[in-house]
Amino acid sequence: MNKLFLPILFLLGLLNFQSSAQIQVTNLKCEHLQNPIGIDETHPRFIWQVQSEQPGYLQEAFQLVVGTEEAEVASGDGNVWESGTVHSSVIPAVYNGPKLQPFARYFWSVRVQDETGSWTDWSPVAFFETGMIEQTNWKGKWITDTHDYNVKPAPYFRKEFSTNKKIESARAYIAVAGLYELSINGQRIGDHRLDPTYTRFDRRNLYVTYDVTENLQQGENAVGVLLGNGWYNHQSTAVWFFDKAPWRARPKFCMDLRITYSDGSVETISTGQDWQTALSPLIFNSIYTAEHYDARLEQLGWDLPGFEAEGWRNATNTGAPSKNITAQVLHPVRNVTEIPAVEMKKQGENKWLFDFGRNMAGVTRMKVSGPEGTTIRLKHVERLDSAGRADMSNIDVHYRPIDDSDPFQTDIFILSGKGEDEFMPRFNYKGFQYVEVTADQPLELTKENLTAYFMHSDVPPVGKIHSSNNTLNKIWEAANASYLSNLFGYPTDCPQREKNGWTGDAHIAIETGLYNYDGITVYEKWLDDHRDEQQPNGVLPAIIPTDGWGYHWANGPDWTSTIAIIPWNIYLFYGDTRILEQNYDNIKRYVDYIDENYPSGITDWGLGDWVPVKSVSPKELTSSAYYFVDATILSKAAKLLGKPADAAKYATLANKIKTAVNEKFLNREAGMYGSGLQTELSVALHWGLVPDELRGKVAKNLAERVIEDDKHIDVGLLGTKTILNALSENGYHELAYEVAAQETFPSWGWWIVNGATTFFENWPLDAESDISMNHIMFGEINAWYYKALGGIFPDEEQPGFKNIILKPNFVPDLEQFEAKHKSPYGEIVSSWEKQRRGVEYNVEIPANSTATLTLKTNDLRENNQKLSENQNIEVIQNDGKQIILQLASGSYSFQIKQ
Repeated sequence: MNKLFLPILFLLGLLNFQSSAQIQVTNLKCEHLQNPIGIDETHPRFIWQVQSEQPGYLQEAFQLVVGTEEAEVASGDGNVWESGTVHSSVIPAVYNGPKLQPFARYFWSVRVQDETGSWTDWSPVAFFETGMIEQTNWKGKWITDTHDYNVKPAPYFRKEFSTNKKIESARAYIAVAGLYELSINGQRIGDHRLDPTYTRFDRRNLYVTYDVTENLQQGENAVGVLLGNGWYNHQSTAVWFFDKAPWRARPKFCMDLRITYSDGSVETISTGQDWQTALSPLIFNSIYTAEHYDARLEQLGWDLPGFEAEGWRNATNTGAPSKNITAQVLHPVRNVTEIPAVEMKKQGENKWLFDFGRNMAGVTRMKVSGPEGTTIRLKHVERLDSAGRADMSNIDVHYRPIDDSDPFQTDIFILSGKGEDEFMPRFNYKGFQYVEVTADQPLELTKENLTAYFMHSDVPPVGKIHSSNNTLNKIWEAANASYLSNLFGYPTDCPQREKNGWTGDAHIAIETGLYNYDGITVYEKWLDDHRDEQQPNGVLPAIIPTDGWGYHWANGPDWTSTIAIIPWNIYLFYGDTRILEQNYDNIKRYVDYIDENYPSGITDWGLGDWVPVKSVSPKELTSSAYYFVDATILSKAAKLLGKPADAAKYATLANKIKTAVNEKFLNREAGMYGSGLQTELSVALHWGLVPDELRGKVAKNLAERVIEDDKHIDVGLLGTKTILNALSENGYHELAYEVAAQETFPSWGWWIVNGATTFFENWPLDAESDISMNHIMFGEINAWYYKALGGIFPDEEQPGFKNIILKPNFVPDLEQFEAKHKSPYGEIVSSWEKQRRGVEYNVEIPANSTATLTLKTNDLRENNQKLSENQNIEVIQNDGKQIILQLASGSYSFQIKQ
């Protein structure tokens, strides 16, 4: 070999090494969680991101290894499964190796190859652990303390045991019908709240896994469990008949504490009749109303070894609540944010009002000293009356108490008199901003005595917006606060008077949720609940989960289209087909039911445009529109999943529905739907019912109607999803912004300028009904900011933001706007600011992604250079009115003259 050529080879190799070193594979997740333990999925999904400083980086292929030895996996050797070289740039990858074993830890790593053939280093090693995998692996018995579900106090359970060998690892697997807190040797295990998540208890129960290796000790140990009622044993009475649930019983649980010793042996401490039980100081608990706690009844050390369990008795064996005990695999509910009181006012001799400055879902923690037997009441409310007193009248309207022993949203705390007592509800949460504290004996209180905790499913934030309009910013924050206040392992309507999983509210808010939070694990769980609740004929209830309420009223395609709309949006945002695969047959049964019962293609089954400002749109139009959406999604899903016959069948059905709707409601000559209300026109436009040749005419009619309505909304729930989108997607983005930015009634801004920190259930501040002050159902405006102003859309052809659709609108009345979204491939940034001669538009596209950018301009430069000078930009169209560009990954700064 030519000796002069050797340095060139060395230099090329060095350059290639430096190039690879700049590229890292990071943010590994299994089943959309980081290092999950206790999963039952036998074909888990793997997700990662590529970080690269090189513009235009694309993953050409990947190699993924799974093994039981961390060091070997770190070097690319998997003794369980090796994927080989997979020529794909998309995620997730799905495990396709030998059957996974229960109770096993598996390590995994991945590396990727670029278009030049260069490989990255192997990623940092991640892991996942399997749980039971199969029902037959449970060893414990289901136990309870009594079969009388009317007993009020919550039960304690305890078990002492000895370990005389060195402990290698230990896992606690606990399944509960009801709620629980687990402790070992006096320490509470984990920081989850309200576990396990609410399900249809007689059809599915969830178990949670904990790593308790550090909590055990050689020698004597004690495990303790406190059980709460939750939705399983609902003792409060309301219009939803929670107390009549077919599964209702005294809370029960099953637990296996699996200990692996350093010599390889395994011992399992399981539930059975040898566990001891007694009643606790938690003398009443209701997830719907409140908790009552008597500190005088505390038994210190009850969950420590050596405790003298005087008066305790043996637990009672009982039956399992269902035959389907599966792993809980989702972001759990936590006390996410601690919020101190901003003000405390004394309102009487023994009455104080605490103001926490914002509406929220959660609980309060009281620390106080006082005489033994002092009874304190903590009344949680959203608003004050005209005299500045706590007012509960807007949230207790559905409560039907049989006596005064269970006051709504009012905790009762009885002091021990032994120094400072502390109380925070364990099995309840509320919706509130203010807390009225009353005591039956004199106390000294300051605002530090009471602290609030904002509770919700702890889904990681993935989106952020900011603009030069402060009201817009506050609307975005309020929408997020309402979204989180209504996410507790399933999406709810409000955190106070109902806590119900209303389907319509949830699908309206799905894009708001997904632009802002990594919510896939919660939605996958909620679709499990859908499958559990669906009747054999395909019908779904209006609230999910349900005790049986909601099959007879309020369901219909405008509400229960969650069965199709939620999976489809998850697919668009994550590029993950699993949720479509799991629910395909359920979507099909639902659509077939409507087709069989409404063969004309027109249906009036549903609630309609709920809580409108003033005008009422016909249910036949809105419900039929959602029927069309469902059939369309079903056809697309069938095509994706390799079902061509179904794809054709349901495309034909969708066309039949569209034709029927247009024959009934569309005046073709006028370009008008129905009587031309905002909801009628925008629903037809947004959901694709309008014939292509008439879109311009229908959109013009919508714009004129909005102007006639003084550029304010005149819609209900269904119309809030479509009104802004229909305008901005059809050439009227400036008008859409004017509507969205209103601060006079009726508008979102009207709430904000009147002090709202969450979204309301009704447009007037003084409405006589439907007046919760923490609802997410009108929350679509939050997603609209990302779409219309930031212009960030998923691409149906390359979902999960593999290719990003960018269509920003630089509206005249806004000086600056920025939207960020952390997609599965990395963070997308779309930001613009008005300059003296135009607009500066900045874009960031993550590695292994691309973007299609559409700008309404004929004068565009990038970094003050011609577009042709950047090799990562391809001009697809430039017709003098708009420019369409294809962008490789990287950062761009465009100058747009206007």
